[in-house]
Amino acid sequence: MFLFSPTGKLQTQIASAIAIILTLTIGGALLFQHVGGYVPCMLCYQQRTPYYVGIPLLVLTAISAGLRLPPVFTRGLFILGGLLFVYSAGFGVYHAGVEWGWWAGPADCGIGSAPIIPQGGNVLEMLDKYVAPACDHAALRIAGISLAGWNAVISAALAIAAFYAGFKRSEA
Repeated sequence: MFLFSPTGKLQTQIASAIAIILTLTIGGALLFQHVGGYVPCMLCYQQRTPYYVGIPLLVLTAISAGLRLPPVFTRGLFILGGLLFVYSAGFGVYHAGVEWGWWAGPADCGIGSAPIIPQGGNVLEMLDKYVAPACDHAALRIAGISLAGWNAVISAALAIAAFYAGFKRSEA
């Protein structure tokens, strides 16, 4: 049975690559937010959770494969990661569909955090001026695809890679 087939260098490399891609992707989202000034909506914040879970999961997977821990453990981690990325891809498709107006988004879509109020600032004034981003408007499109759409594409590719590594018999 494949679950007990030894893992090797391929699994270590794929797990490491996925962890790096996850880190770069979430880092890019944080750069868009904190440097570029793109304020995420509630759905944008929720799409980050699989990345925050996936990074340590895939680092653990890389360590497990590298140390040649029981194959069932390593392969199980890959399958778990693949399922996480399928969820992430689905969530990205959902959010992109909301942005394109294909279906309705959540009624309570607003910001996931409060605005930063400068020291000495008037809280009530700031709240009156602050407008939370809507989930149905893409703040940015790259090559015609919103960041939610890119999340779906990246997550789908990572799911394929994780499942491939989890089911692939290792030669060495």
